[in-house]
Amino acid sequence: MKKLLQHLLVILMMVISSFKLFAQPIPEDSLYLGQIPPGNIPIVFNLPVTAGHRACERIAITSDGKEIYYGELNTYPASSYRIKYFKYQDNRWQGPENLFEGFMAPKLSPDDSIIYLQDNTFHAYYSKRLSTGWSVPVRLISQNLKTHYLQKSEMDNFYVSSYYEGSTSDGEICKLIMENGDTVFQNLGRPLNSSLQENDFLIAADESYLIVSRTPNGGTADMYLSFKNENGKWTNPKKLEEPINTPGFNWEYGQFISNDGKYLFFTSGGLSWPSYYTYWIKIDNIIDSLRQTNYSPYLNYQIPNQTDSVGYNFNYTFPDSTFIDDDGNNTLTYSATLSNGNPLPSWLSFDSITKTFFGTPTSSGNYSIKVTAADTANAKAFCTFSLNIENPVTDINDDKQRINDFQLYQNYPNPFNPSTKISWQSSVSSWQTLKVYDVLGKEVASLVDEFKPAGNYEIEFDARNISSGIYFYELKTNTFCDQKKMIVIK
Repeated sequence: MKKLLQHLLVILMMVISSFKLFAQPIPEDSLYLGQIPPGNIPIVFNLPVTAGHRACERIAITSDGKEIYYGELNTYPASSYRIKYFKYQDNRWQGPENLFEGFMAPKLSPDDSIIYLQDNTFHAYYSKRLSTGWSVPVRLISQNLKTHYLQKSEMDNFYVSSYYEGSTSDGEICKLIMENGDTVFQNLGRPLNSSLQENDFLIAADESYLIVSRTPNGGTADMYLSFKNENGKWTNPKKLEEPINTPGFNWEYGQFISNDGKYLFFTSGGLSWPSYYTYWIKIDNIIDSLRQTNYSPYLNYQIPNQTDSVGYNFNYTFPDSTFIDDDGNNTLTYSATLSNGNPLPSWLSFDSITKTFFGTPTSSGNYSIKVTAADTANAKAFCTFSLNIENPVTDINDDKQRINDFQLYQNYPNPFNPSTKISWQSSVSSWQTLKVYDVLGKEVASLVDEFKPAGNYEIEFDARNISSGIYFYELKTNTFCDQKKMIVIK
């Protein structure tokens, strides 16, 4: 019995010893395929590829640094693309080996147990880690929804970009909510999402910051950095300057941050396919520095166009929430001119303290007015709106003509929380419906369903009982149908 216990003890020690050996960390000089880490200048991160292909889009590295996954593509749009990987075992890097054919842009879950991928038609997939490797990739979203760069944070939140080639609208960074078979894109709102395309992005594992590539229509892509405020909202993104974003016709995208937060990996290339490489740069000091620099103010809500009449007192105050400064709204000063830079008409005054326009118009006309908000560092944001002054006598016929058109107007404010106003114009008496739908086409509210005479109408929509996200409101009559998008942010 004593000898048996001794044998068992020896076996147990051998098992423990083997676990310790297996769990040994990778030597520091072997991290990142043994390549010398960069400083503050990007250098190429060498990844072997098949002839005619480039290492593009994001890469993925396990928490222990022993596995590196990356995609290779033959062009855009790709007709040949796959996921390859290296693995550190037996004290050396082995690979690259092909992992998945027909997939790109790998991203590991925080615990490395799942790898997220996408195909060339912007459908998201996932594969689970097995004792023998990885499972066959499976579509994550059952509906035929297209997404870009799906990823999961340590808070178990999923994020995606709604950008994809051929989309009818520009991409926006969204939180992906999947509950009870429903899939909802919760837009992260302004200023993170803008009038440009927000496509490739990376959110930090702890959700403290986000790096996004912005692309103007037909233009190139530059990377921007945004931080999450204590209130859960995102700061006005700051552009990563040279040497990360390069001048000229170049794209910087496919971002990945190493698990220790030290290095940024990204793809950069220009008009020729051979110019595309995966680069890396030391980023932690840049991120820390940008936390301390000035935030430029931004336009949060568009000032609606205004209408008044000759001889009547005009008075309009735009709300404090029109412009936002992440350094503090009390730092902003305001001014107003015509959009061409000329002074306001003599009858119109602007009080920069109360943000109020006032005066009595003496003649009809249409004015394009530009409001400027400047912070203490003289960084500026602008908003242009029109002021139409009508003559109540001569404009009667014009009003009759205008009422002969159906028109659905954009809601204001937008984005909003908790309520917004929707207005429309009816050309004839008719049965009218005004309904609100989510992104899947499910009706969430019926605001109007009745017979209405010709005229102008406005209704308030209260979104207290629905979640944040993108919604559509639709006006229908027997002869007219129009739909517009609105965004709920909570």
